[in-house]
Amino acid sequence: MDGYTDSIPSPEGQTVSDLKTHSAAVPNGDAVTENLKSHPSSATEAPAQSPTSLEEDTESLSLEEPRVIPLSKTNVAASVAQADQLWSTSRNKAVQLRMEDSGLASETPVTVHQLFLETVEHYGDYPALKSKKEGQWETLTWRQYYEQCRTAAKGFLKLGLERYHGVGILGFNSAEWFIADIGCILAGGLATGIYTTNSPEACQYVAANCEANVLVVENQKQLDKILQIKDHLPHLKAIVQYTGEPQQKAPFLYTWADFMKLGEDVPDEQLNARIDSLRANECCTLIYTSGTTGNPKGVMLSHDNVTWTARTASTLVDFTYTSEVLVSYLPLSHVAAQMVDMWLSMVFAGTVYFADPDALKGSLGNTLKEARPTYFLGVPRVWEKMQEKMKSVGAKASPMRKRVADWAKSIGLQYNCSAMNGENAVPWGFMLANNLVFKKVRAVLGMDRCKICFTGAAPITRDTLEYFMSLNMPLMELYGMSESSGPHTVSVNNNYRIPSCGKVMPGCKTKLDNPDKDGNGEICFWGRHVFMGYLNMPDKTAEALDQDGWLHSGDLGKHDDSEFLYITGRIKELIITAGGENIPPVPIEDALKAEVPILSNVMLIGDKLKFLSMLLTLKVTALPSPQDKAAR
Repeated sequence: MDGYTDSIPSPEGQTVSDLKTHSAAVPNGDAVTENLKSHPSSATEAPAQSPTSLEEDTESLSLEEPRVIPLSKTNVAASVAQADQLWSTSRNKAVQLRMEDSGLASETPVTVHQLFLETVEHYGDYPALKSKKEGQWETLTWRQYYEQCRTAAKGFLKLGLERYHGVGILGFNSAEWFIADIGCILAGGLATGIYTTNSPEACQYVAANCEANVLVVENQKQLDKILQIKDHLPHLKAIVQYTGEPQQKAPFLYTWADFMKLGEDVPDEQLNARIDSLRANECCTLIYTSGTTGNPKGVMLSHDNVTWTARTASTLVDFTYTSEVLVSYLPLSHVAAQMVDMWLSMVFAGTVYFADPDALKGSLGNTLKEARPTYFLGVPRVWEKMQEKMKSVGAKASPMRKRVADWAKSIGLQYNCSAMNGENAVPWGFMLANNLVFKKVRAVLGMDRCKICFTGAAPITRDTLEYFMSLNMPLMELYGMSESSGPHTVSVNNNYRIPSCGKVMPGCKTKLDNPDKDGNGEICFWGRHVFMGYLNMPDKTAEALDQDGWLHSGDLGKHDDSEFLYITGRIKELIITAGGENIPPVPIEDALKAEVPILSNVMLIGDKLKFLSMLLTLKVTALPSPQDKAAR
């Protein structure tokens, strides 16, 4: 683990070789080194096989004596199961890792448990999770968080969670969501997030596909969905509700408190044996795609996919252990939120604040002002809402304030364009603009400590990018997929271009397949972040991963002279009119949205037709329903 851990400071001066796990020996350890190098480092040499079947308050920390974690010394290297292919569609089959001979891609694979335990060993008494209960922030330290995950894991074992079976989690972001997810992984299951907006039928599909033994739901609303389809889920053994109490009483229904007591008689040795069976190159998490072209596909992510990607992404930012703060509000069933909120925070030993469930309806701003995050990921619509709100407030300002704000924004845009191009020319008046406007805007947004503002998960307009540059808050665009464990290219403060989505992560590779005369080709990924395969879908897996193991994104893109990647469209989006004209719709759609700010979405139509037309939607503010008003 050379590149990752040489720099990890230890409170007691331990080295990485002092780290502990629950195993006195690593099973199959003799085969680890040979198997790690079993795949050539060059993609072109890959076997041609087809897919088969904080400054934050120490005062708020608990004064209770922390429980002793039963640890035993051992080698830190995770055991790696024997594998002969880069892909799998079976829940219990391991894959080869895309190891390289040097650099970050050569780092020793670790399991989720080992990554977690490493953080607990070094930073166990620092705050990990903060949840607001009755107006007060409650804190779990990293040691308490880890212990609760073990407790949950024992509960899952007591409920009969079978190896490689799913635990579906259906609810808004919370400490219980994190604990259920990691507890499932420690117990040898497949952690499976389910979108809260899913219909009962969509929930049924995901639960059946992952063969869920347990479903963890947030509240009565989500429980009602599951009760409608429970009889169609033969593998389901229990349902756990983590807020409130179920209105119904049934032997298979548990409150969170009851669930956390279930495993009290499960011995540590039984859980440790299950933890020792984990392999870095086996599946631990399922991310279900949106399913816009049919049923959702279960993206199988291995321990190594998760841990390696998180550690590699962390090398791109200037972080300080125990000092970083994140706000969790984006759906955890999405890979971006999981990677940032759960896994990056684990690498940082940072603190995660959980937003309220109505975060995207307006309360997010309050959480940001209380948490004051040091990193923040927003989807484009979040940034657009901030832009609209600030413009609306600015429109009501006095003429003098408007002139000052406009002057400051022109200075801000000029400075950030200069910095983006590597010139770093500071225009006259920048410090004044910073003190008069920029610092105040950041403080109002709760972003005064934010080192990097990220945007991803969807395309963002140039107008929004330039607006935040003018406020000295440049947005760093990310690009990736569920199938790449989240990020593939990353923009950072000292290395970005708009409207590029950044440069490829260290240890990963990008290939542009079948480029045209302008250099536009299909973007293909290679690296240890590339997924294992789609669960039980060999045909779909074969479409996504080619014979050499490259992941085909379906996106069109090109590189500039500095290796920044630009997304130029989707292969399947290409419109071919009845007259035979090939028309890429994205540039036309983006141009219209830039010209008409009131438009929220634009869709060009014309495939096999005589003419082009468009579907348009407008930006609107949803008024609360009578039910919402009554609830308030």
